[in-house]
Amino acid sequence: MNLNETGIIIFCENYDVALKFYSEKVGLHVRKKGEHLSVLDFGGSYLMLEDNGVASVKEKTRAENPTVIRFNVNNFEEAVSELIQRGVSVDVKKHSWGTIGVIIDPEGNRIELKD
Repeated sequence: MNLNETGIIIFCENYDVALKFYSEKVGLHVRKKGEHLSVLDFGGSYLMLEDNGVASVKEKTRAENPTVIRFNVNNFEEAVSELIQRGVSVDVKKHSWGTIGVIIDPEGNRIELKD
């Protein structure tokens, strides 16, 4: 298989809110914006947001969403600071294997920052 590109699709209950979060709060560039589907740059790949999903007011369980979106960043402290300045709550957790910043998107999906 000769891959052209890889991507992740998130189905959203509140599509417009999710699109605003990922583009304005997280800062992902919107490649293509549609009424029910948008494509954003995702570090050499793409993140597609599409409507007809199911949101949660709290973090989804692994049974509800067994996937975590991971952003490996060049400067962890700078990335956390930038997100906080944009109004995003980041829960920094230190582990024996490294430090992550946990973000929950408006749909209840878990996102992690890792240096």
